[in-house]
Amino acid sequence: MLKQPGIGLFIGLGSAFLIAPAGCAGLKLQTVDHSVHKPSNVAVYFTVETRNGQPVANLTPQDFRIYEDRQPVSILESKQTILNPEVAAIHYTLLLIDMSGSVVDSGDMPTLIQAASTFGDRVGPYQKVAVYTFDGSPHLTGVVPFGGNVRAGVASLGNRRPRDPSTNLNGAVIEGVRVLSQQMEHAPVPLRFGTLVVFTDGTDRAHRASEDDVVKTLDAAGPAFDTYVIGAGQEVDSKQLSRIGRSGTFASQNRADVQKGFDEISARIEAASKKYYLLSYCSPSRAGEHEVEVEANAQGSSGRLAYRFNANGFGPNCDPNTKPAFDMKHPRAPLPEAASERPAQHQAQQGGPPLRPARAASPAPAGTRSASGSRAQRGSAATI
Repeated sequence: MLKQPGIGLFIGLGSAFLIAPAGCAGLKLQTVDHSVHKPSNVAVYFTVETRNGQPVANLTPQDFRIYEDRQPVSILESKQTILNPEVAAIHYTLLLIDMSGSVVDSGDMPTLIQAASTFGDRVGPYQKVAVYTFDGSPHLTGVVPFGGNVRAGVASLGNRRPRDPSTNLNGAVIEGVRVLSQQMEHAPVPLRFGTLVVFTDGTDRAHRASEDDVVKTLDAAGPAFDTYVIGAGQEVDSKQLSRIGRSGTFASQNRADVQKGFDEISARIEAASKKYYLLSYCSPSRAGEHEVEVEANAQGSSGRLAYRFNANGFGPNCDPNTKPAFDMKHPRAPLPEAASERPAQHQAQQGGPPLRPARAASPAPAGTRSASGSRAQRGSAATI
């Protein structure tokens, strides 16, 4: 079963107002970052979800309307387009696979290898996936580097034996956080996102690190990335695993559910990857401070986000396909989560549990570009 306390990583640097017109369910748009640069380029990276947290995928430029100072901007004038997000953002997934004695000697390695392979096939097109293994020893073992061939890499697991047959689950999570954090720090683009996925057949047996150590590590990481756990085996403790899988936990005491667990978690990650959009357009403004609103229309519903920008010095000859000027020196820095916004854990329903509502965004100052630096001011998200 998949348990979900909620996902709360996708916050923004722009002031995001979530507006749902009366009489419809409404969509939720959340700013991640925005960019403004000459001659008159405006771009915003954001997510689109339904009000119950389901990602909204496959929107086209025609599904968005742009307003400046509450007045619609002509599509012909703005030349609005959706850019490939890879020019400004990168998503990493680190898959940790339990290779302790109880897993390797279970007779289920072919099933596990196939499940991990299909996980890579499903998540790989959207994120840079790496695979590491753990057993009872102090450190992780690399199998596939980020962006490598997951299917080819995990095929070799059938010939591997554990260095230590015990299970250093807690230590693996702590080191996995470090590996993923380092990868994100060295990313070539300013917008970085990470997901940690852990497979295990039981609980920590090595006691090299405590549960409190894991909690402190995940708390310190804050909203830097998502964490999921797939647990399948007789020793699985769903309550214990859910402390690690803060974004989602599949827990079953039936080893035969390994493939099901990988499928459910990979589906969640795939869906979340498709909710991101990088919308770019050419502003008709040529001077002064302005408020831009982006409205999405899909499934009979709509929603908006809004932020302010400075158009001083703007002019003609804008190409909306130009790479946005997101700040590399000050990449996106998530804000801490408010305690009041942490919903209680609940049982998932058919089709996957709802995501946690996006948190408040902080407005960046208008100017040539936005950043998550010290100049940013705190803002709030509103639903109307």
